[in-house]
Amino acid sequence: MTPDTEAAGLPPVTPALLAAAVESLTSRLRKKLDATVGQYAELPVVAGADGLTVRCGEDAVVTLTSGPDGVITEDGQARCSCLLAPRCLHRTALLHCCPLADAAPVAVEAPPAPAEPEPAAAATAAQVRAADALWTAAAAVLAAGLPAAGAVPQAELLRAAHTARLADLHRAEAAALRVVRGLRSARARRDGHRLTDLTAALRELLLTTALVRTGRGDAALLGTARRAYRAGGALRVHGVCREPVLTATGYAGVVTHLLDEEGRWFSVADVRPGGPSRARGAGTAPVSVGAAALDHAQLSRGGLLVSGATASADGRLGSGRGVKANPLPGLAWTAGPLAALFARPLAGAAAERLGDGPPADPEDDHLLQQPVGADLVVLGAAGDSVLAQQLGGTGPVVRLAPGHPHAELAHTANLVRLAAHPGTELRVLGRIDPDRAATLRVLAVGPVPGSDRTLRLPAAWQGRADLGYDLLLGAHFPLTAEPPRPVAVADPLADSPLWRVRRLVELGVAGGRRAVAESARTGGARTDAATLTRTGFHGAAARTTELAAAADRRGRDVFGRLTEGGADAYAESWLAASVHLTAAERELVRATWRGREEEGS
Repeated sequence: MTPDTEAAGLPPVTPALLAAAVESLTSRLRKKLDATVGQYAELPVVAGADGLTVRCGEDAVVTLTSGPDGVITEDGQARCSCLLAPRCLHRTALLHCCPLADAAPVAVEAPPAPAEPEPAAAATAAQVRAADALWTAAAAVLAAGLPAAGAVPQAELLRAAHTARLADLHRAEAAALRVVRGLRSARARRDGHRLTDLTAALRELLLTTALVRTGRGDAALLGTARRAYRAGGALRVHGVCREPVLTATGYAGVVTHLLDEEGRWFSVADVRPGGPSRARGAGTAPVSVGAAALDHAQLSRGGLLVSGATASADGRLGSGRGVKANPLPGLAWTAGPLAALFARPLAGAAAERLGDGPPADPEDDHLLQQPVGADLVVLGAAGDSVLAQQLGGTGPVVRLAPGHPHAELAHTANLVRLAAHPGTELRVLGRIDPDRAATLRVLAVGPVPGSDRTLRLPAAWQGRADLGYDLLLGAHFPLTAEPPRPVAVADPLADSPLWRVRRLVELGVAGGRRAVAESARTGGARTDAATLTRTGFHGAAARTTELAAAADRRGRDVFGRLTEGGADAYAESWLAASVHLTAAERELVRATWRGREEEGS
């Protein structure tokens, strides 16, 4: 068992409490922490009258008692019976086995909309100091790489993240928590972990803190408190679809997407620690908004009339004491605001979501997370995707990919079924994938109105199939079939040599500075730079060369022995290469969404 495995059944712990527990250990105990965490992750958890207990040895029993919200927030809620408690290895190691809790929701009144855009503000001295501490901790993790990023470096990040939260650096704090969760997932080799996601989180953390360190303090850079719920009054929302949630960091559940009469997106979620079984079961779990007597399956095809509604900045509906909700009959995808989802050309919706500037904060990029709709015709299969094109032959050929690739969810099986029926016309609802060429992550499908070559779904499904939960069968497809259409689809992202830059950037995250330096010494970085220059990617070649040189740059101590160079200079070079790579890849993705009419203009 790897040292970062979270034990099943343990409650979440606040990052600040875990960081304080690690900091209280002696240096001798810190050296034993990673190995001890791996051992304790296998121990049984016993529920009793006083809370959850774990026997860590003959004279050491740790008792965990979570608060009303199910989270361990105070020192007294984690107790050990040994003589060294609370500064003991047993208590700290077991706290590290707990999932990391998110910040508690904050209910605030909606402020009046400003008449003019707010001018850019300067960061305070406290914010600059907090950003500097986060940068230092993140740069140390980057230089060390995954093998050395155990419990102690993670605790340093969590301690700096807590300081950032107190200084209202919410965007940087959120990025730091994503990095720590990604480190845990990578070191535990969990299913679903992607090195690309950890790399993106580390890039976001370093970029945000680097900008704040220069004195910038605009609202977009500082961010907002997670789930800051605002009073929204009365609200009428209509179910659009539901999707299972299964993260690499150990959370699972369901999110049901809703639209109000004005076309604004809202959602209701039930996400908690768990695995695939919880994601599947949550699809029919009760909805926790007011006292509405319906589950997520019913809400996705129904609606709600909510009074005293509260909603976060990303549209997540709250379930406070003053919220009341009554069920409403559902709207078809052909009526009201739901019909408008499918009226816009897909290429235009993709261009709006991908934007033309640098990628926004992943936590606050609400526009990119909003689903888009289109009426498509299936062309056939291509690898792990289904090729489709908008009806009428307009726009690019689109790759339909699973909303979630996990084998225990229904997405992949449904796409296999769709690929086997070329010529089928579909009304598709999905999410733009910003990292793949013209790809739509499909959430739900339905029949195209007036078509005889479309889906024939059961009446109980009310004209839509949630591909994460509903299983398409042969009887749901039209009787007439077409042979697969030969389609040549260009993929400029896959055909470009940018994979060489990504390999080096991700090598820095996985193996640390020494792995990048070794690539420089063996000539791999020089070969990459030469290829990038020859194919016209001059900026990428320069960033690759600078990163390799910074990794291999070493000095000498007072005794003449070789030492590693400064971590700041290496982190700056890595960040420059990573940001340049992200911008280049995003531009290539944007190009694949441009329709034929744009290409000819």
